[in-house]
Amino acid sequence: MNSILVTGGLGFIGSNFIRLLLEEDRVERIVNLDMITYAGNPENLADLEDDPRYLFVRGDIGDGELSSRLMFEHHIDAVVNFAAESHVDRSIDSPEPFFQTNVMGTLSLLDASRGHWSSLPEAEHSSFRFLHVSTDEVYGSLSLDDPPFCESTSYGPNSPYSASKAGADHLVRAFHHTYGFPTVTTNCSNNYGPYQFPEKLIPLMILNALDGKPLPIYGDGSNVRDWLFVRDHCEGIWSALSRGRVGETYCIGGNAERTNLQVLDCLCTALDELSPTGAPHARLKTFVKDRPGHDHRYAIDFSKIHDELDWSPSLGFEDGIRSTVEWYLANRSWCEAITSGKYQLERLGLS
Repeated sequence: MNSILVTGGLGFIGSNFIRLLLEEDRVERIVNLDMITYAGNPENLADLEDDPRYLFVRGDIGDGELSSRLMFEHHIDAVVNFAAESHVDRSIDSPEPFFQTNVMGTLSLLDASRGHWSSLPEAEHSSFRFLHVSTDEVYGSLSLDDPPFCESTSYGPNSPYSASKAGADHLVRAFHHTYGFPTVTTNCSNNYGPYQFPEKLIPLMILNALDGKPLPIYGDGSNVRDWLFVRDHCEGIWSALSRGRVGETYCIGGNAERTNLQVLDCLCTALDELSPTGAPHARLKTFVKDRPGHDHRYAIDFSKIHDELDWSPSLGFEDGIRSTVEWYLANRSWCEAITSGKYQLERLGLS
């Protein structure tokens, strides 16, 4: 693959993916199409502005004419779709933008990509790929005794966010089965790491702890998530894009199931060591009203991508948490630029 269109590349996972590809010199050209919503931060890739392999274009995936023009002008041979409204709490407060972007925006991008693919010469036509990045939340919730989600798990979304992502997944599947369009879908577990917008659990807790603010825990803290370091996720996406089978779905997990309380305890341990001024940080733990429809457990069985593509997570949870805390400590100015705006480190979706 020489020239890739990445949508939503100023967001958390998208920006880490672009960094990986350019640092490892895996592609010749990346065009990053991003609308710069609240979670799309130009500072995430500001140091790449002068890299001749990288081009940023501000725009909406719902603008089919723009997407088509970019694909034609830059001879795009793969599309990786990260663009999405992705914060569950915000979807509870305001569902409509999630369906506009995640469903209708994905439909527009699929249409534009299929038109571009249809116009390519035979060799480029057969090698073209459209990879759609999705979430394990489309599968619903697990009990503690249930086996982890896998590619054959039935869909059962429980939040407006996961319902909108499920709709997008179904569109991608339909375009492959109806038109033969060469799609690949990935469904991941909870990501964490550098450049994550601070309303998500791990960066929110880090920044609140550093400021001596309460560490709000939904309900009794027993909800379980499977945690995946973002760089490992990006490697999984690249594996699926470059070597995955057309029309297939690959589940990407971190093999790191933890309750929210266990996550917070691990964070506090790392913070006590790396920023001892505020220790013990565990004294800041505060239990708050649970959010509506809070799924109890997510977990991913990543056997398929491991067996077919030889991918597995490389970083353990404790090491990943330490690395993440170190990054946020070293990049307080990045955090302050976000929190000085409208978002003030509050938990959303409680109304």
